Amino acid sequence: MTMTPTRRSLLIAGGAGAAAAALGLTRPAAAATWETVIDGSLASYPTLEAAWNHRYPWGSDHNGSARMYGSASDRNHVYLASPGVLTIKATRITWDEGNSSADPHLPIRYHSGAVHAKQHVLVNDQFPNWEVKGEFQAPSARGTWPAFWLTGADSWPPESDILEYKGDARNWFNTYRNASGGWSSTIVNVSNPGAWHGYRAWITKVNATDVDIHYYLDGSWVGRHRGANFVGHPMWIIINLQMEGSSGSPGPTTDTYYRARNLYVGRSRV
Repeated sequence: MTMTPTRRSLLIAGGAGAAAAALGLTRPAAAATWETVIDGSLASYPTLEAAWNHRYPWGSDHNGSARMYGSASDRNHVYLASPGVLTIKATRITWDEGNSSADPHLPIRYHSGAVHAKQHVLVNDQFPNWEVKGEFQAPSARGTWPAFWLTGADSWPPESDILEYKGDARNWFNTYRNASGGWSSTIVNVSNPGAWHGYRAWITKVNATDVDIHYYLDGSWVGRHRGANFVGHPMWIIINLQMEGSSGSPGPTTDTYYRARNLYVGRSRV
């Protein structure tokens, strides 16, 4: 189900109660307004640098065998191949660069890239609804681990994975933690992940501590997860191309590309 701007406005304004109930969405007060947080950030390098920081929020290493590079002066691994299209390139290295500083401390075999939004997603009474979405061409070969995800800025959990491929043509929509204290996962087979597909999360506050996250692929609703203790915890928005790790090994020996366009983040304000 595609959330068109008109449909979204009706939900925010309180004019689609039956539809909201069917989706499990909580309507904010009638006075709520919808506002855009990120849109058009890939139009140029100045707009990219204004909205996004390079690498992970915590640095260059994470849970795979790729070390993240890229900056305003280094366009080798994170760049705009054309206006509106962000490209992340992972390159195999042939020298010993030690191990990742992050668990499980895999040997570094690739140089790749990541960006994270300067704006956090923060669900609370003032901002009870958020929409995070984009279109991506994602690699899915063994050893490739692209992601578009949210993770706690001051704690972990929470985490929401909107796009995650782990070495095959299945996307993992994941939420941690759920109401039972574990992971919720909706795993969807995707025809040709390397073509452009739309990935979307609609996040809505359902009580003082929890949210519901509705996940969409190409405009079609694929599942709803309850996220426990998400309310009040700011989350980073991250786009990265990790390698090996959970996606298997050995990874590719040639360059791997991961592309994004039409990135959008919006929220309701009460």
